[in-house]
Amino acid sequence: MGFAKTVFAAGIVAGLAAFNAMAAEPDAKDWAAIEKAAAGQTVYFNAWGGSENINAYLEWVGSEMQKRYDVTVVQVKLDDTASAVSKVVAEKTAGKDEGGSVDLIWINGENFVSMKKQGLLLTPGWATSLPNWQYVDTENQPTILTDFTEPTEGLESPWGGAKMVFFHDSARTDPSAMPDNAAQLLDWAKANPGRFSYPAPPDFIGSSFLKQLLSEVIDDPSKLAKPVNEKTFERDVEPLFAYLDQLHPVSWRSGKAFPKNYPDMKQKLADGELDIIFAFNPAEASAGIKAGELPETIRSFSFSGGTLGNTHFVAIPYNANAKEGALLTANFLISPEAQLRKQDPTYWGDPTVLSLAKLPEADRTAFQSLDLGVATLSPDKLGPVIAEPHASWMERIESEWRRRYASGN
Repeated sequence: MGFAKTVFAAGIVAGLAAFNAMAAEPDAKDWAAIEKAAAGQTVYFNAWGGSENINAYLEWVGSEMQKRYDVTVVQVKLDDTASAVSKVVAEKTAGKDEGGSVDLIWINGENFVSMKKQGLLLTPGWATSLPNWQYVDTENQPTILTDFTEPTEGLESPWGGAKMVFFHDSARTDPSAMPDNAAQLLDWAKANPGRFSYPAPPDFIGSSFLKQLLSEVIDDPSKLAKPVNEKTFERDVEPLFAYLDQLHPVSWRSGKAFPKNYPDMKQKLADGELDIIFAFNPAEASAGIKAGELPETIRSFSFSGGTLGNTHFVAIPYNANAKEGALLTANFLISPEAQLRKQDPTYWGDPTVLSLAKLPEADRTAFQSLDLGVATLSPDKLGPVIAEPHASWMERIESEWRRRYASGN
């Protein structure tokens, strides 16, 4: 009987703990209550800190949140988003289900998939309940609802778009001779040895380039929407590595060394070491010109058949200490005002996730009047979006790349 009472009591305690955890989760539909509870909170926003203009943008976000809502936003600058995920994993393992150290994470891809599968995120649907969700362009930007083939289910809120574009210096290279697909890029590299390269994986830009190539050379692109099939993996990626085996000998330094990252590629373009580089933001070239990092003759081009594109998001861990403040910040990030500033190349130049057709007329006019820069392609010149492969592909491709080529790096 004593044992039964103990079990019963333990059940009650466990039930109360679960109830309290549910009760502690804010209702994103009760916005007045969220604003009231958020006042005085500090939101620790874990975000990549490798760009001065992005850091400056987040400082502006913090100042606006302080003025409007009495919410303090502190950017925790990361080299790798996975480190923030690891914090949350460690806290869950230690049983710290409340008062976590991470309130908001800039996230997408495999890090989102990992957190979703481990149950580390705030309840599904919070993102679609944000007041500013009404402006989000879910109709024309399918990557808002599916992140690296994984349904987002309102577990993360979009705050920017990304699409691969290529740059060249029109003073040195003929714009009409720029390649229009991966095969033509290889032909161009062979005709112009030493004038092209890419960052070595696991650098994000370098890995993205590999995924772009794979999407063009694989026998059946639909395979990339599913997890890697280990039985057919070697056969599936053989065309990619056959391509790289031809590209490396005619690349910068004969493929025995690689640029460190995008800023390194940008510097090599400015210095005349490289003639074609690429980025994951259509406004990067114009931003580089405006900052005096690139000559005014730099121009962008894309592949008419499409280039890799995705959406980046913010997510709230299940055990965040400032859940209400994080919700307010996520909502502000998709406000027309914040998105307009974000798309302005003076501040960032990141493509908006909002639908201009859904905006009030004054906001729509402001977006349409925005000067995107001399080297930024108009939306109709960017070409179709090639969706990101399932997250498992990147890990396997990077591993295989290192096995084959890292010794020469």
